[in-house]
Amino acid sequence: MMWGMAMTTIKFKPITIWVAIIALVFALAPYGHAKKKKQEEPPAPKKAAKLDHSQIDTSKLVWPLPPDVPRIKFMQEIYGESKPPVPAGQKKKKQSWMDRVAGLQTTDTGALKKDYVHLLGRPYGIGVDSKNRVYVADSFVSAVFVFDLEKKETKLLRNGAEAKFGTIIGLTVDSADRVFVVDAVMHRVAVFNPQWKLETYFGDDNLEHPGGVAIDEENRFLYVVDTAGQRVAVFDADSFKFQRYVGGPPKSVGDDDPATFSKPSNVAVDKEGNVYVSDTMNNRIQIFDADGKFISMFGKGGDGPGDFARPKGIAIDSDSHIWVADAFTNRIQIFDREGHLLAFFGTGGDLPGQFGVPSGVYVDKQNRAFVTEQLRGRLQVFRYFTDAEAKAMKDEKDKKSPAAVTAESAPQTAAAAAENK
Repeated sequence: MMWGMAMTTIKFKPITIWVAIIALVFALAPYGHAKKKKQEEPPAPKKAAKLDHSQIDTSKLVWPLPPDVPRIKFMQEIYGESKPPVPAGQKKKKQSWMDRVAGLQTTDTGALKKDYVHLLGRPYGIGVDSKNRVYVADSFVSAVFVFDLEKKETKLLRNGAEAKFGTIIGLTVDSADRVFVVDAVMHRVAVFNPQWKLETYFGDDNLEHPGGVAIDEENRFLYVVDTAGQRVAVFDADSFKFQRYVGGPPKSVGDDDPATFSKPSNVAVDKEGNVYVSDTMNNRIQIFDADGKFISMFGKGGDGPGDFARPKGIAIDSDSHIWVADAFTNRIQIFDREGHLLAFFGTGGDLPGQFGVPSGVYVDKQNRAFVTEQLRGRLQVFRYFTDAEAKAMKDEKDKKSPAAVTAESAPQTAAAAAENK
C-alpha cells in the first residue's frame, strides 16, 4: 500500500507570541468585574469565530505530501447553519449565545421561530443516510444537525420538538435510513424513522452512561458503548431487544486484560461483522467477532506515531482500514487490521486539517471522511482515496516525466500555506 506520513505544523514567531499575550489580556479583562454583575446566563463553550481561510488554497490540501501519492484530501469545514442574507434596509437582529445554540426557539404562541442561526457547539457522533445527508449529534445544542451538502441546507432534530434529549453523543443511520441517537444522561437510545418521526426509546434497563454506537447490517446487531458500565451492549437492530454484553470492567483497578475496558467510548463494525472498540483510558483498540469473542488488540499510550492519548472516534473505510480520532494529540491515525500505522494527519489548531479535540470520525460509502471537533465546534469533511485509486494515480504518475510535476502544482498543508502568506 502506498502510504506516506504527514503531520501539519505551525512555527510561531516572536511577534505572534506577543499578539497572543495582548489578546489574552483583553480577553480576561471583563472577568475582573464578574462578581459585581449578576450572571443571567450560564457560560457558553469557548468558541472562536469562523476564521478566514481565503488565503489558503484548500484545493491542494492533501496528505501525505508529494512526492507520495495523496490518500486524503481536505474538502470543506462546517460550523452549523448558514446565516441567511439580511434584506436591504433591514438591520441585522442581534442574538444572544443562547439563541444561537438552543435546539428550540418558540414565539409566545408556541410556533417555531425560523430566523435563528444554530451553530455546532460540541458535535460528536456522525452518520450518513442513503440520500448522502450527514447527521451530527451535538451534546451542547441538544439537537441533531442534518446537513445536505449538495443542496447546502441544514435541518435539525431538536430537543423538546422531535424528541426529548438530555446529552446526546453517539449516532448512526442504518440502511433503511432509521436514525439511532444515543443519550448519555437519559441512558437510552432514541430511534427515528426515515421521516424523522420518533419511533421509540430503548436501552434504559441495560445502559448506565452510553456513548458511541454502530450497526451491523448483516447480522442486525446494534452495538452501544456503555462508558460507565465499561462494556458494549448488543441489541437487536429491529426489535431493539437486549442481546448480551461484549467485554466488561477489569477485575481490579489497573488491570488491562484482553476483553476488559477502561472507559470505552466508541465502536465500529467492518464488512465481516467484526467489532472495533476504542478502549479510551487504556489507550488501545480492541477487536471482537460478531459473537463477542475477543480477537486481538493494538495500541499503547504515548504521543509518537501509532501511539494513543485518549482514542475516541473510530471508523472503518472501504478498504477495511481503521481510522481513530485521538483527542489529546489532535490527529487522525489510520491503521491496518494488524494495527500497523499506515498514515496520520492533523495537529492542534484552527486551520483546515488541524483539530481541536477530535471526537467523532466516520467514513461513508462515497469515501468521504468526516471528523467532529468538541473544542472547535466544527465538522471537517475529507475525501479518502482508496487503495485502487491510489494505485491508479501512481501508475499514471510513473508514466510522466519527473519534470512534469512542478512546485506550483504540488499540494500543500494549511500550515505551510499560512506560513507563506
